[in-house]
Order: sequence, then C-alpha cells, then structure tokens
Amino acid sequence: ETASSGDEVRSREEATASANASIRTMLPDFPPMPPVVIDPLPYELKLDARPLSQIDLIVIHCTETPTLSSAREFGERVLYEGSGTGNSGHYYIDRDGSTTLYVRPDRVAHHVRGYNPRSIGIELVNTGRYPHWRDSKHQAMDEPYPEAQIVALLALLGQLQHQFPGVKFIAGHEDLDREMEPALDDPDVQVPRKRDPGPLFPWGRVMASVKLERLSP
Repeated sequence: ETASSGDEVRSREEATASANASIRTMLPDFPPMPPVVIDPLPYELKLDARPLSQIDLIVIHCTETPTLSSAREFGERVLYEGSGTGNSGHYYIDRDGSTTLYVRPDRVAHHVRGYNPRSIGIELVNTGRYPHWRDSKHQAMDEPYPEAQIVALLALLGQLQHQFPGVKFIAGHEDLDREMEPALDDPDVQVPRKRDPGPLFPWGRVMASVKLERLSP
C-alpha cells in the first residue's frame, strides 16, 4: 500500500508538472508576480457578485491622481446612494510596482461605462490631467510610466491570463469611453471625458507580451 501510495503521489506531481508546462507553452514568459496587498474597499461586498467565467476583458486605466493614497480616497467615495458604492478599479499598481487589490475579481467594480460586468480594471498610479481634467488648456498627459510599474503590470496580466482563461480582450479606458464633454474653462470647446492610460502608455510592448486582442469598438 505504501508503494502504491507513493506511485500515486508521483503520478499527481508529474501530471501537475505537465499541466504547468502546457500553460507555459500557451502564454509568453512574464516577469514573476510580486506579492499583492489585499486591501478591499469598505463597500466591496455591496458590489454585484458575478461568476468568474463572465470575465473576458481587462481594461487599463491610470488614476489621474498624484498618489495611491489620493486614488484610494477617490475610490472610497460613495457615489451611488442606492447601493452605497463608488467608482474604482480592481487592481492598483503604484510607480514602484507595488500592487494592491481593492476589489476582488468576483465583484463588479465601477470603472468603465458599459463594460463593467465583463471586465477587470487595472489602475496605474499616474498624474494624468490632475487636477484639471476638463480644462481645455490642460489636456496633456505627460508623466511617463516607470519601468517598475510596467514590469508589475505585465506580471499581473500574466497571472490574470492563467487565472481566467476566458479573458480574450484588453483595452484602454480611452478605447471604450470616447464621449466628449464641454470644457469647464470654455464650454464651446469639447474635451475627452477619458484619456487614460494616455499617449505615453507602452501599448506596443504590452501587446507583444500578451495573447489578447485589443478591443476598440
């Protein structure tokens, strides 16, 4: 019985190794995933639950705030009185590559209009147009994305592709929300509601590293 049990253990280990090898051949090599800090928003459990099989899209954002703490402050604000929830992504990646989970993927976060039920939102800490989001004279997004942040993003994307094989698409917030709004300083001028992740985001590098289709309706 001991010998038989040992054979079964070896068989399971070999099957696991074979499965892992198959996964590695299916996906590109990604950087190792750093530890993810789990720090749920206070209203996380009030967000709609969903089956993980529903997820087929990853949306890349930038916070358009100067720091992770200021992004957290925005995320904690209750904007929908009926549900007691607000707007946020699922994952946040700071400039040094540290990664924090605000909303677990089995909950629908409010991060992109029209696509929330099917998507995971990743927010990169970046100043963007802060604090003049709708000023026609301050629409430049000129803060570069640090190497550590992009390496952490690629690692997270690799992990999510392993974890959710139904994910087929990736998009920027600006790809999915193209609405224009009157500028606050001049209502005759229209400015984009969303520009993130913006012109300095390295889409070429990201798309070369993932086996996902960029969704651009």
